[in-house]
Amino acid sequence: MKNLQCPICKSSSSDATEFLKENIDHEKLSSFSYASRKNPEFMCHRLVQCNTCDLVYVEDPVAQEELAEAYHQSEFDSNDEANDAAITYIQAMKPILAKLPQKGAALEIGTGTGILLDHLKQEGFDKVVGVEPSPAAIAAAPEHRKEWIIENIFVESDFESKSFDLICCFMTMEHVRNPQEILAASHRLLRSGGAVVFITHDYRSFVNRMLGKRSPIIDIEHMQIFSKKSMLYMMEHESLVDISIESFKNRYNISYWMRLTPLPNFVKKSLISLLNITSLGNVKLSANVGNMISSGFREK
Repeated sequence: MKNLQCPICKSSSSDATEFLKENIDHEKLSSFSYASRKNPEFMCHRLVQCNTCDLVYVEDPVAQEELAEAYHQSEFDSNDEANDAAITYIQAMKPILAKLPQKGAALEIGTGTGILLDHLKQEGFDKVVGVEPSPAAIAAAPEHRKEWIIENIFVESDFESKSFDLICCFMTMEHVRNPQEILAASHRLLRSGGAVVFITHDYRSFVNRMLGKRSPIIDIEHMQIFSKKSMLYMMEHESLVDISIESFKNRYNISYWMRLTPLPNFVKKSLISLLNITSLGNVKLSANVGNMISSGFREK
């Protein structure tokens, strides 16, 4: 069923502008197509751009049940990159964590192997919970994290109202059918003074505008892609306070950065092999690649 309204501002899709035409080669789909930090396929559903809130979204999205099944069946092979991402994310979050009145409980939506939960524990949270639909990602987690992780998509009714001081959702909001519902549910689950934190792509960033349809954010998994304007619209609509939306730098090894480039796969494989032979592939490099961290608080 087609999206007749923008998932955020509910403006009619007839008022939206085509952003990219559908580009899906079904022969290229694999068990990694819905996996995190995969080799980019640069495929997408037809995307339109809302003229009101600036959100780019899929006009004819995959049904929720199909999405859940796709993530359930997906493979996982990005443990090293997940660890690198968690270090970057926790550093970017420190100013937000410093504003929390307490650190009782934290929830991560789309937790993967739960590596960020370890970092949140180190930051002083008494209880950490992760939600993850991919059994392959959970299987890659060490045993002590598995008891923190719920294998499922995020369902608000699984948790008590006003039971968390922090809710994180990193590189996941692009993948859900209704991001406004996820934010509204998160808001209801926050205690007074608690914070919600998102990390998403920014399609208006320099690097993503430069790469265009050959940017890694052009992905069959993405039901929508945000800009700072659309993220601000969504958070203000939910009446969050002390909203902050900023670009930040990711830090990965050079081999992973090479995987994300729009070069032909055979060229990338050759260059990555050469990098790894010379040990340069493991050198960490920080770069602003068009991602943003957005946060807002529930009023005290």
